Amino acid sequence: MRRTIDWADGAIVIVDQVALPGEYRILTLRTVTELVDAIQRLAVRGAPALGAAGALGVALAARQGDDVRAEAERIAHARPTAVNLAWGVSRALTQLPHGADAVLAEAQSMLDEDEQRNHTASAHAAEVVLDACPRRPLRLLSHCNTGHLATVSWGTALGVVWHLHERGLVESVLVDETRPLLQGSRLTAWELEQAGVPYRVQPDGAAATAMARGLVDCVLVGADRIAANGDVANKIGTYSLAIAAAHHQVPFVVVAPTSTVDKAIATGADITIEERAATELTEFGGTQIAPKGSAVFNPAFDVTPHALITAVVTEDGVFGS
Repeated sequence: MRRTIDWADGAIVIVDQVALPGEYRILTLRTVTELVDAIQRLAVRGAPALGAAGALGVALAARQGDDVRAEAERIAHARPTAVNLAWGVSRALTQLPHGADAVLAEAQSMLDEDEQRNHTASAHAAEVVLDACPRRPLRLLSHCNTGHLATVSWGTALGVVWHLHERGLVESVLVDETRPLLQGSRLTAWELEQAGVPYRVQPDGAAATAMARGLVDCVLVGADRIAANGDVANKIGTYSLAIAAAHHQVPFVVVAPTSTVDKAIATGADITIEERAATELTEFGGTQIAPKGSAVFNPAFDVTPHALITAVVTEDGVFGS
């Protein structure tokens, strides 16, 4: 698979993730406004991919002669929970005194770095999974999308599946559909289909029942922000999964690059949680599915306490060990 986000001919090029699985479409973003729109409507998403988007956005602004710091601020605040976005912006800005070409070179180096970091992190996590589970083809559970599409390439938690699949150690993957935008059924299932990995899509509410029936050996999730104490913010529904996994004694493994660790945040209670538009829940495909004017609670993320997590794994190994 090509990179999810890249630079070509003076513009940012992304795989349009709202078009999948119906259409594999490439978008060319030539302005910061187009980039911010793509981030906010989830055409580009996933914490590591957002880090790359932040850096490339600063490079785009620098090459176009914009007020770079003002544009950088706009990019960094396009979505508040994923720390990688602001991290990517900040890192690219360090090269601004050296000129636009230096900013672009830094952003492009971050693309290569992201691919390698996630490959390494998921390899470490695969060993954590194998230590915690029987040595046989495993039945894994995935939430949201943590594969190629959530990163520059390869993936985080779904990267573990790629490693294990290469070794013949994956029986199947249960894919949470992941409300409200169905990143699991739209994106994760699509990636597994492309890779030839057996899978089944399930409603988010079925995960605990699957564990109760003995259908899950390990839960694998990514992260959008990791607090200094190991609490993890991730796609809404992750906390519920962790509670169910703890009750059923199923290992619960988080995989993310170190850029997702925010040591300035002491605990998960300090993480800002993005709330999204009501229409994501009250409408589906343009059709009204709830009474007009329905009040909505639509947090995009939740926080899982570190006590419920078997291991948080980065490219440096198990976090906090």
